[in-house]
Amino acid sequence: MEPQSQNLKTAPFLTLGRFHISEDYGFLLPNPLRELPGHYRPWMEIANRLPQLIENHQLRAQVNEILPRNLALPFVEVSRNLGLPPILVHSDLVLVNWATRNPGGPLEIRNLDTIVSFPGGESLRGFILVTVLVEKAAAPGIKALVQAVNAISQPSPDSLFQALQQLRVSIQDMTGALGQMHDYVDPDIFYAVIRIFLSGWKDNPALPVGLVYEGVSKEPLSYSGGSAAQSTILHAFDEFLGVRHSKQSADFLHRMRDYMPPSHRAFIEEICVAPSVRAHILSSGNGQLLTAFNQCVESLAALRTYHLALVTKYLITAASKAKAQGTSHLPRPPRAPEASGTGGTAIMSFLKSVRDKTLEARLHPSA
Repeated sequence: MEPQSQNLKTAPFLTLGRFHISEDYGFLLPNPLRELPGHYRPWMEIANRLPQLIENHQLRAQVNEILPRNLALPFVEVSRNLGLPPILVHSDLVLVNWATRNPGGPLEIRNLDTIVSFPGGESLRGFILVTVLVEKAAAPGIKALVQAVNAISQPSPDSLFQALQQLRVSIQDMTGALGQMHDYVDPDIFYAVIRIFLSGWKDNPALPVGLVYEGVSKEPLSYSGGSAAQSTILHAFDEFLGVRHSKQSADFLHRMRDYMPPSHRAFIEEICVAPSVRAHILSSGNGQLLTAFNQCVESLAALRTYHLALVTKYLITAASKAKAQGTSHLPRPPRAPEASGTGGTAIMSFLKSVRDKTLEARLHPSA
């Protein structure tokens, strides 16, 4: 039997607001800005024309026009010397990275990633839409997770049961939202266009030593690309349900936490030290709670199975199709590992391992 958590009655109540998490929108920003303030206008103008600039090979020239010529100095010093706001002398990627690690910064800086756009037309907009819908579907589950943790501390079996039921429904709704990828995103466009812009510089043979950010570092820097593993949702669910991944998978997932806002990463850490729902249910001998818990685990595994099917369609099958066609109306992707995810993982073996380890988290009644 798993060890029972100590001092349940003295454990502080968990709240979402403390971690900048919305009860209605989860980890999404409830009121993101549509336009940044005036002194960010040069970047907004580029962002609004990004597809055309890339297609016409004019992006670099446009960026160079608003960047100072001498980027050898630290960007803060350059800003001070030129009397410019930092946004004009630093890349948006590095600013987003800085902003997520400094959540107390200006709201408009923390919303910078909402203006980034890439070519890909309807498929890109569909990809963004589905991502938002999945995050929105997770919001009730995150709220239920907090309710469950607090129900253990009270304790309140009825409240815990209701929370587990809501968590299961939320995970199932996430799977339904993810299914809309088929309606909005063309696999060929995702593979040949969108995937390339999501790829990073870490574990990518196209840039084996990383990328030099002029004015930031003289040495190449390596960052992982955008990955679902960087979303706080599944990390929180895994910790709450006690899912234990293999060392290789766990190492990758923990590295992905470096790309989360600090407050969201702190939320995961809070779940780690909260009273164990697994231990509580096993010690209670409550069969209803055990069944509800296992349904949450099985729903999470089903979500990961569905994700596997999507990856097969949008990456593995699309890669085979692209090779077979040879020439295409789509741009030829730069050299990159077809079997790797945008975060740099060997995608199929990783996803199967994560799914299988999820199923192992099911509880079994004590003899």
